[in-house]
Amino acid sequence: MMWRTRCRSRTICLSLAFVAIFLHLLLALVSLPVYQQLCAPPLPPRTLTDRVHSNYASVGVREPPTEGGVSDVSVKGGKKASLDVPVSVGHHGDNGAEAGESGLSKLEALFDHPLYNMPSAPIPEEDWLLKVKPKIKASERSSNMWMSASQEAYEDVQWNSSSNSHPPWLRFHLGVSRWQLYSHHDPNMEPLTQQLANDRIVSAVQKSGGTQLKLVMSFPNYGRAMFKPMKQERDEETNYNLYYFSDFERHNAEIAAFHLDRVLGFRRVPPAVGRLVDVVKEVKDVTTDHKLAKTFFTSPVGSVCFYGQCSYYCSTEHAVCGRPRRLEASLAVMLPDLSLAPRRTWRSPWRRSYSRSKLAKWESDPDYCSTVTKTPPYDKGTRLVDFMDMVILDFLMGNMDRHHYETFEKFGNSTFLVHLDNGRAFGRHSKDEPSILAPLEQCCRIRRSTFLRLRLLSLSPYRLSDVMRASLSTDPLHSEAPLLSELHLSALDRRLKTVLETVGRCQGRRAGGGGEVIYDDMVTPAG
Repeated sequence: MMWRTRCRSRTICLSLAFVAIFLHLLLALVSLPVYQQLCAPPLPPRTLTDRVHSNYASVGVREPPTEGGVSDVSVKGGKKASLDVPVSVGHHGDNGAEAGESGLSKLEALFDHPLYNMPSAPIPEEDWLLKVKPKIKASERSSNMWMSASQEAYEDVQWNSSSNSHPPWLRFHLGVSRWQLYSHHDPNMEPLTQQLANDRIVSAVQKSGGTQLKLVMSFPNYGRAMFKPMKQERDEETNYNLYYFSDFERHNAEIAAFHLDRVLGFRRVPPAVGRLVDVVKEVKDVTTDHKLAKTFFTSPVGSVCFYGQCSYYCSTEHAVCGRPRRLEASLAVMLPDLSLAPRRTWRSPWRRSYSRSKLAKWESDPDYCSTVTKTPPYDKGTRLVDFMDMVILDFLMGNMDRHHYETFEKFGNSTFLVHLDNGRAFGRHSKDEPSILAPLEQCCRIRRSTFLRLRLLSLSPYRLSDVMRASLSTDPLHSEAPLLSELHLSALDRRLKTVLETVGRCQGRRAGGGGEVIYDDMVTPAG
């Protein structure tokens, strides 16, 4: 009996031992892959460029079939540019840093897209606005129009024909060509914006003309910039009862207009940067403008203020005040002096009446566009589609105040329109102004390259609000507060959709043979 009990106990013990061994082996097999993963060496961190080019997905932009059914587009130079290009989708993180990084990735991917890098022929000599003379007299080196009577604050000029000796503002002037103010990948943009944001201000005088306060600031290297001060908070919308011609000009609108114009691929707004200015040290103490100097005063709370002399809002009730001396402002690089590069001012055909009761002709005549297109310079060349580019920019910004525009006289009628004076843009985010789009709605004409870029910016991988947020985040004033609120950024997406819908309606109306909507600027003419 005892022997049987011992045998049974031994059998049970052996069975338990086998079960334990089996379980240990099973656990080891399950744990092995995890152990190998933990022990693997870490992968090197990926750079921003790596993420842009490696996280590609099958999202692309396709050009709608042409009359011949071809979906790819010929570009200047005879090459084909495929518009079915993989793009970085971008993964938004839960925190702000990851979201901002994704936006910068989208911006970089946008500027790398073929639509922003179409091949082009070298620029002919006659298509440059300015040329460097072999020998320049001291009196011709710069205009003394706005300079201080004392030259002690300025650097000793030692420029020669080599571009390496030229300050950033001069390189910008020498880079203006027939069709743009600066090139897409212009290496001078960074030093130019750095100069605007950081260089010492040696002179500040009020600019004559205009309806509101503007100053011309000078730097030691003879560069000059247009100064527009902060007059209201970024989130403050324009009063609905205020007419567009009596609205405030906004410093952040000038900065945002430069970034939007660049994102759209136009490059027709002079570079503008935000800057914190010391009202005493950088305006009052350096001005030689006696009329301006007389308007400085100290407010009851100790802030230094000034108001200048102008048609609107130049009074103690509308004074510009520091906090107590620091003042936000936009500084936009000045275009070449009119004595060197004369500009012609054109009255906009769709100019508003600037009356509280009277309508402009385009608001009452349904066939107004046919009259415009029979009138030079809109009857031939690219002037009409150049104007439509400006209309689209203004609609996206909500700018109703485009009564005139300018071109460089040297290039005649065959040149781009300079998109100057954008201070009344971005006044309202909650309301779109359809009348700004009247030229596009009435004429139904748009550049193919513009249309394709707008479609690209409507896609999630390149969403306009995202790339604008990323672009504006590079401005120095972004550290104080975003240049555009999220409501303004959302309005950009909404308005972009409206522009594309307008073009779609035009294509529907012209489908029966009423003329072409798309002006093809991407095909080299035959022969």
